[in-house]
Amino acid sequence: MANSPAEPPLVSIVITVKNEERHLVRLLDSLVGQEPPIEIVLVDALSRDRTVALAERFATAHPGLLRVVRKHGSRGIGRNYGVALARGDLIAFIDGDCFADSRWVHGMRDGFAHGEVLAGQTVAVGRSPYSNLERVELFLKGNDVTYPACNLAYRRALFARLGGFDPRFITAEDIDLNLRAVQGGARITYLADAVVYHHHRATLFRFLIQAFWNGYGRKQLTEKHGSLWGSYRIRRLLTGQRRVLAWARLAAAFAGYVRRVAFGGNRRLAPRIAPPAVGDEAPAGSS
Repeated sequence: MANSPAEPPLVSIVITVKNEERHLVRLLDSLVGQEPPIEIVLVDALSRDRTVALAERFATAHPGLLRVVRKHGSRGIGRNYGVALARGDLIAFIDGDCFADSRWVHGMRDGFAHGEVLAGQTVAVGRSPYSNLERVELFLKGNDVTYPACNLAYRRALFARLGGFDPRFITAEDIDLNLRAVQGGARITYLADAVVYHHHRATLFRFLIQAFWNGYGRKQLTEKHGSLWGSYRIRRLLTGQRRVLAWARLAAAFAGYVRRVAFGGNRRLAPRIAPPAVGDEAPAGSS
């Protein structure tokens, strides 16, 4: 989409959701006042709650701002589908259990003057005792590739060259994308002023289940990219695990890693070059 010299470039905001009625209204309210021009593409993975109804109500109240579609599959499939439907050359990703600071899009749009891949600051919210645990970081060529897709932005051209998210990943699809971007010569620019607030899991059980699948995804990474242990800052990782909950998270993640080792051998991830296929669009009201 062409822009006049005085007009800022369009930022397409892509959201994947499933059963997010609890958080969706706050997320969409945080986006409607962002610096224009923007568009929002919301891809619903066949929610069973009121997510789609709430999104369609919002779309009706703000004509032309939000497009609601449905697509079954992994988060990678949903995000790729959203990008295929988006019109902007600048793509920003946020998740359904988040909400954005009022200057989030402004920060991302300005950040594209400095790079093709941008990672904003993600701030945990909630009273859960595990909300302030740090990420298990993975570094490549001086870049932290573990910045999550709940606050990530790519130029469309680079996203297309990389083939988008690999839909085979259960989790860690964002780490895989960032890895491939850095391997291809891109740098990840961190933007402390582009803030997204993220709701952590409400219960300890859900938190540990998330850690389990994160560990599963880390094993998928090694299947695709080879051993990555040299890219972890092991000493920092171990010295930072001084709380019982931190060690519980590591244990759950290790269990997920072992689960993939034991039962995922027939689904090993070879390097993937071809862009992912985009299926036919399903109207928001279909199942």
